[in-house]
Amino acid sequence: MDAFLRGTKRKSASTAQESAQDEDEDSTEVKLAMLASLYSNISQEVLLDALLDNSGSVDQAASSLLDVQMESPKKSRAMTIGSQTSLRSFASKSSSIEGSGTAKKPKLLSKKGTTLYLYDPKDIADHTPCSIIHNFLPQEEANDLLREMLEESKSFERVTFKLFDNVVQSPHTSSFYVATDTEVNTQKHEYFYYGGRLEDVRRITPQLLRVRPKVKEAVNKEIQTRIKTRYPDGKKLRYQCPDEWMPNAAFVNCYNGPHENVGYHSDHLTYLGPRAVIGSLSLGVAREFRVRRIVPKGNNNKLTEDGDAQGQISIHLPHNSLLIMHADMQEEWKHSIAPAQAIDPHPVAGNRRINITYRDYKSNFHPKFTPRCKCDLPAILRTVQRKKDNQGRYFWMCHRGNVPGKENCSFFQWADFDDDGIPSWGRERYKGAV
Repeated sequence: MDAFLRGTKRKSASTAQESAQDEDEDSTEVKLAMLASLYSNISQEVLLDALLDNSGSVDQAASSLLDVQMESPKKSRAMTIGSQTSLRSFASKSSSIEGSGTAKKPKLLSKKGTTLYLYDPKDIADHTPCSIIHNFLPQEEANDLLREMLEESKSFERVTFKLFDNVVQSPHTSSFYVATDTEVNTQKHEYFYYGGRLEDVRRITPQLLRVRPKVKEAVNKEIQTRIKTRYPDGKKLRYQCPDEWMPNAAFVNCYNGPHENVGYHSDHLTYLGPRAVIGSLSLGVAREFRVRRIVPKGNNNKLTEDGDAQGQISIHLPHNSLLIMHADMQEEWKHSIAPAQAIDPHPVAGNRRINITYRDYKSNFHPKFTPRCKCDLPAILRTVQRKKDNQGRYFWMCHRGNVPGKENCSFFQWADFDDDGIPSWGRERYKGAV
């Protein structure tokens, strides 16, 4: 659901606000969406190539794609470059970091304009900010959860939001689950999403509740493994919370058919805090989960982000797989669920995929504590991703402009966290709880 948080263009009066404005300019994924609406039969890889070849100009890219559209489907598909499905044969080229006190990042083998397809859990852990556990639940337990969520998904809705001056809907359906009736009431009346309140909030179901402790245990184990084997000096990242990861909320998404998808995005951190970890359980139809590293350009360049500088990596997500998005994911990478030309139906789910993203909502980031914008709404937390001078800094801003008929106010405030990701207003509360 976080993929559909989009800002509107606005003028800024200060250098600080220019960093926030840069985040709201026509991003690569928005430009891709525009091209996709014109050329639905052309793959995203080809659309991205056209955009890059034309210096980010949608108009020029659209013109260049006229020739591609006239070509045969076979030739169009040939423009999409794939890579090997396993990197085991390249193990000698990448330093082994398992059990090492000092982690080295393996050389990224994906290249500009290509898609590297990964299936092996070790390859995925080595080359992406993710880890994956296949066959996570016992078979019957996974199917019981799938059946429960398929029944729930019959009443899921599409999120309506504003993209620039157009009112659009999310390309898949979803709902949000919390543990108690009190939390349901709190979410409906105190939390804000897309600049407004979230109406479809539900109490956690029996099967979601049954699975949650297993997700918690697995994710916390993977977090510690990641810290010890792949982070510098075997230490957590700056701003990463040292506490145990506690899944207390879950967004559940339903992708019905091969064409329902979600474009490249980073999940918003407003209620999770910086360096968030997310546990994502996939059930039903297998789909492609794609990631790409954010590579900022210098401020003198016209393009503020080279979205395909290092290509993209595709991770196969089969039924009953748990993907952990680690603390280096949301700030440094973007991810998507790619549309598929065809899918293999699942014996229980048919053409549908259910995705459950378990999240740890931090008490220090409850909207009663976070800054409020000039609209008197809780501001949202974002991170600078595209400009080198402020890359990695966090800021608070208004997000009311995502509501049809509303506009953002000019509120902007740099965020202040200690090394454990605790905001300035939460330090005394945190000390008192220890």
